[in-house]
Amino acid sequence: MDILHLVDRLEELFNESKQVWFTHNVIVDEDRMLDLIDQMRITIPEEIKKSQQLLAQRDRILAQAQEEANRTIALAREKSDKLVENEPITQSAKSRGDQIIAQSRLESQQTKKDADEYVLQTLSSLQSELEKVLNQVKNGIIAIQADITKNAPPEE
Repeated sequence: MDILHLVDRLEELFNESKQVWFTHNVIVDEDRMLDLIDQMRITIPEEIKKSQQLLAQRDRILAQAQEEANRTIALAREKSDKLVENEPITQSAKSRGDQIIAQSRLESQQTKKDADEYVLQTLSSLQSELEKVLNQVKNGIIAIQADITKNAPPEE
């Protein structure tokens, strides 16, 4: 039995009840009221089970639909990737990209070689200058030592 039908019957019973004068109270047929309450107690768990089954079925259908949608999207992506790979424009762009990368590598190697040569030249020049300065320092030390020994007072 449908729970809404039972609620309608309960409302009907209430409407058929006799009102107690000067109050908001009514007199209800006790047997009919208890019978409706018992029917409601039986029907409500059945309705809840049905609604839970419907919810579970809905969740299962939604999960299947989501899974199917994901599978369809994956297939579409895979197909579009294959189509794009086979397009002449894509192949041409890939070839051009490979050429650009190869050219960049060559230019990078040449730049590195030029930089290494510059550093070597600069360090060699620095070494030569440092050797000159070192010779000047040694000559200065020798000259000062000679001057010191020449001007030193005689030892007694």
